[in-house]
Amino acid sequence: MLQKLSLPFFLIIVLLFSLKYCCPKDSDYLIVSLNTEKSKTSFKKYNSDTLVINKDVTIGNYFEFLDSIVFKYDSLVSYDLNEHVLVRANPWIINKLKNTDYYIMKSRDSFVNNQKQMIALPKGSYIVLPDSVFIDKLQKTFIKTHIDVNIPEYKLRIYEDSVMLYEFPIRVGRNENKYLKMAGRNVDLKTETGDGFIVGYNKNPNYYNPVNGHQYFVTRRDDEKVTKLPRIPFIETEINGIRNGQLIHPTTNPNTLGRAYSNGCIGTNEADAWVIYYYAPIGTKIHIRYDLNVVDKNGNKVILKDIYGYKL
Repeated sequence: MLQKLSLPFFLIIVLLFSLKYCCPKDSDYLIVSLNTEKSKTSFKKYNSDTLVINKDVTIGNYFEFLDSIVFKYDSLVSYDLNEHVLVRANPWIINKLKNTDYYIMKSRDSFVNNQKQMIALPKGSYIVLPDSVFIDKLQKTFIKTHIDVNIPEYKLRIYEDSVMLYEFPIRVGRNENKYLKMAGRNVDLKTETGDGFIVGYNKNPNYYNPVNGHQYFVTRRDDEKVTKLPRIPFIETEINGIRNGQLIHPTTNPNTLGRAYSNGCIGTNEADAWVIYYYAPIGTKIHIRYDLNVVDKNGNKVILKDIYGYKL
């Protein structure tokens, strides 16, 4: 019978057989819908393949879930599939993650002791695998994106070319030298200026007190409540060619934003940290400056406080 089949038809049968047995099985979390009719949601505007989440995905297993999608489908698309591409093609995910912020939940009269148990991706949600047209546009966007930090202004901004996309309040390093057990020496805690790149992430960070080296597992919030620590990525920078541990990461105490308070890292709100993470893939340029002369939103010139005493 096989001799009667045309060559193209025979190849199709071989291809279907290979896909069935050589690829990993679908995750229990996904129903796959390929080339379906356009959905009423905006997710189908790129005529892309759609994945339907079949079980709630919590923050605790969110990254592993996304990794499983990338592992399974990277070889089946015409571009390099990764977590940042997947999430930027599905911006609703960033909004869901932002809303797991402890203080956003508190404003809604909801106390959250363990954010890792919160639902990041609800059952029934759609995730699209974007097409090459979207990917081409996104890659150009990534190339044009850069982060700007002005230390005495306590601001972190994300730009695409000259267009500001986001502006976030931050905290910066203290103006002091202090012995840090984790460094084994006295350290200048000021946030360093310079130019560099985003070079890495820690998506499941352990928390240590750098002064005494002790690991901790809970945090006291600004409302004096004690909760478990969140799972939000820490972003590693390389400034002036040096990786000196100057990270961008969330703080569980946003009352410290707008202050020189940290051990040198750049601290943000929990919600803002998710946005920065997904807008700053590895290789994103970052400029950290110390400008006292700025212009406010009303166009007025402002001279900022010289928090590090550089201009004395």
